This record gives sequence, C-alpha cells and structure tokens, in this order.
Amino acid sequence: MNPPAAAVEFDAIEKSFSGVPVLRGVSFGVGAGRTLGLVGENGAGKSTLMNILGGNLRPDSGRMTLAGQPYAPAVPTDAARARVAFIHQELNLFSNLTIAENIFLAALPRTAGLPLVDRAALRTRTDALLREVGLAVSPDTRVETLSTGECQLVEIARALSIDARLIIFDEPTTSLSARETATLFALMRQLRTRGVAMIYISHIIEHVMTHCDDLVVLRDGRVVTSGESSAFTIESIIASMVGRSLDRLYPTRSGAPTTQAILEVRQVTQPHIAHRIDLTLHRGEILGLSGLMGAGRSELARILFGLDPHTSGEIALDGRPLGAASPRDRIARGLAFLTEDRRHEGLCLDASIADNIALVSLRQHARPPLRLIGRATWRNAIATIRDAVRLNATADVARPVKTLSGGNQQKVVLAKWLLARPSVLILDEPTRGVDVGAKFELYQLILGLADSGSGVLLISSEIEELIGLCDRVLVMSQGEIRAEFSRASFSRVAMLEAALPRENRT
Repeated sequence: MNPPAAAVEFDAIEKSFSGVPVLRGVSFGVGAGRTLGLVGENGAGKSTLMNILGGNLRPDSGRMTLAGQPYAPAVPTDAARARVAFIHQELNLFSNLTIAENIFLAALPRTAGLPLVDRAALRTRTDALLREVGLAVSPDTRVETLSTGECQLVEIARALSIDARLIIFDEPTTSLSARETATLFALMRQLRTRGVAMIYISHIIEHVMTHCDDLVVLRDGRVVTSGESSAFTIESIIASMVGRSLDRLYPTRSGAPTTQAILEVRQVTQPHIAHRIDLTLHRGEILGLSGLMGAGRSELARILFGLDPHTSGEIALDGRPLGAASPRDRIARGLAFLTEDRRHEGLCLDASIADNIALVSLRQHARPPLRLIGRATWRNAIATIRDAVRLNATADVARPVKTLSGGNQQKVVLAKWLLARPSVLILDEPTRGVDVGAKFELYQLILGLADSGSGVLLISSEIEELIGLCDRVLVMSQGEIRAEFSRASFSRVAMLEAALPRENRT
C-alpha cells in the first residue's frame, strides 16, 4: 500500500523581487495530520513562501501540489476554496464589522428564498466557532472593541469556518496572553487528530520544538536542514538559522547607569488605565516594564509620549515638566517612542526606506532661511544610520519599506528614532516577531544607546528579555506598579507572581 499523499508539497520553488532572489529551489512537504515548524531569520523567505501558498504571490518557477493534485492559486480566494487558511502575523480584519460578519464575510448565510442575511444562523455558527477557540464574547461584538489577542482568535475562528485542511500560522502567539496561547496549542492538538495539516511559523523556538512534529529551516531562501523536530536542539536550530552559533543570546554591556534622573513620573493617574504611577529613569539606564496583557504598560507609554491624556500627576524630562506638551514638542525635547504596532503606527508603508528613516529628523537637515533640505547631508545621515542598524545590505533605500521583512522594518523604525538622537527612548515590544539573529543586533543597538547616556524604558512580555537587558524591572498589574526588582534580585517566578491580578493570586 502506498502512503497517503502529503497535504502540500513544494517542488523547487523560486521567487525574486527586482532581480534579488528570495526563494532558491525550495522543496519540502507537509503530511496530513502533522504540524511543521518553519523557522528562519527575518528575510529568509518564510513569508514569501507562505504568501505563494496562500495565493498572494505567484512563484517564478517550481510547482506545488495539494493532496496530490496540482495547486497554483492565483488569488487568496482560490486558496480559501481549496480549504487552505492563512492566519497572518499582521491581522486582516475589518474593525468596523462584527465578529460574525468578519468570519463569514465571503459566505454570509442567506434567508431561504430571499436576498437577506440570515442573522440567526450567522450568530449560531459564529457562537460555535468562538466557543471552539475559547473566546467568550458575543458574535455581534464589533472587532474595533477587541484586544489584539482577541482579534487573533477571531482570525483562527475564520480559518475553522472553511473546514480548512491546511492552516498556516504566521507568528500566532505574538499578541496572545498566556491563557490564549494555551488555548491555541490545545486547539492545534485537536486539529491534528482531525487530520488537518499545519505550518507553524514562529521565532519562539521552544514553541516550535514542543508543538511541531517536523521542522524546516530556511536561510537566504534555501532549505538548509529539515527533519523531525525531536532530532534537533535549540542550539542546532539557531546555528542553522544564522549560519553560526550564538554563544550568548544577550550582548555584554560595556557601560553602567548613572544616578542622574532623566525621566521622572510622579503620581500619574488616568481612570481605568493607570493609578498613581511613580517611576524614575536615569541616564544610561535600561528600565524594564513587565506585566500581563491588559496591565496598562502600553497605555502608560502612550501617556508618557503625549498621545493619550492623564487626569493628574506630573511627567518631567531632564528636570523640566512636560505639562500638556504635544508628541511633536516631546520629540523636540528628546523623547522617542517605538510603538508596539510598527506597521500601523511606526511606518509609512508606501513610503521609501529613506523617507521613513528621515521622518522625525527632517528639520535637522533643513537649511535656513528657506528651510530647504540639504540633500547631501540627508543622504549621508541615512547611509550612516542604515549601517549602524545593520539594515539588509540588499535593501535599496529608495524602495518601499513595506517590501522589507518584519525584522528589517523594525530596524527602520529604530533607525528613525536613533537618527533623532533621543535622550529617552520608550520601546514597546521592540523584538516582537523578530528572529533570533535580528534580536541580537537590536539588543546591541539598545545597549549602545544606553551606553551613550540615553535612558531606555523597555516594555516586553518576555521576562527573559527583561532579565537579559535591564538594570531594573518594574512590574505592572491592573494599572499599578506592583513591584520593583534590581538586577541582583531578578527572579522570573517573583516577577510572574507580581504580575498576577490580586484576585488570581494563591
């Protein structure tokens, strides 16, 4: 008896952009009822390959088969009809529509004999899917009211709605809480027993090792190794991804924080968001801000940058109160903010790499009296900062920033702020969705900024990252600072305990 055909098979897939090869003869298969972990650095070709599978791109050469039959989707709807679901890292929902409308947008149930939507059937079907993914909200809830993690679960529910036989998960846990992540992995185990094939893309190698049957490592558009995940170690995967071993996940810092306060927050309060927040950031210090999803960390960062209001309290930068200063004024005073959502809040996706890097600092390169941009000075500054952040050497700064990988996009956002030479840089999840090699380079830039005398406020959901980089860590829960840890007292268990809402503690 012949073994069953693979759920999907890639055969010598090639793809180039503007003459630059991105995929180079990629070949591998995914078996029915198996989960394959696809790993590699940003720019290795993972997203390009999955966009070909999902019908968003066409390969230059090579072929694919689905359940043994030729498969060549021209558009995403072709993939959906073939029961291939793609859950993107960047969410793809209509915020003004309800959950039910988003899930069944392409196949709304109709009232028999009438051109009307059967609302009762729509709610019933949606409710069943939401229960399956563990999201306890009404099908009539508008997506704009959901958290990022809840939106990710809606995306998964939409994949289940087409009875997918192949599901692509692209960094699915980056926006999920610990509880939602556990729900996702339980759901993946159920799907495996039904015979659903899954491709799981993640930079969290521990998740890949634990939850994937097989593993494929891409580097520079090529498959460099593959096999059952049990045959690999974390160290061997990292070495395959980057082409070298990383002796340390976190660089060694050469400097040390001073005792000079540069950012002072006193009794800052905003109802239901932040309550009597006190913190001090010193020159040359990396101060971590830990906490669970919904603790108020990102909201506090937005208040500090002037994007959101606060009803009481004071924020001072370099000894001078900021008052009601606008974000523009705060930037001029030396404050910078790298937001959690780089695509929607940190980048102009259709603009060039160079324009994005120069966005904050254009005034510095404008010559009086007409305030014209000094082109030569501007180009030199762009080239210098591009080299400093180690932006992909093949990335022409005139090309749109949207064509870059996630890690290189993050480097562009960081370059934009570094070019402005901030005295305080607020970083909200700066390495989310970034591969281990690019993370190391971002860590070096963050440490270098602190060593130069700037203060860094680092918000991260990864406790190991905070422990590896920070001089001190504050833990937020329910809008309050609940604990402070110095480097000598860092404890993963104690930090998690402090982050738990009071009613959930044992």
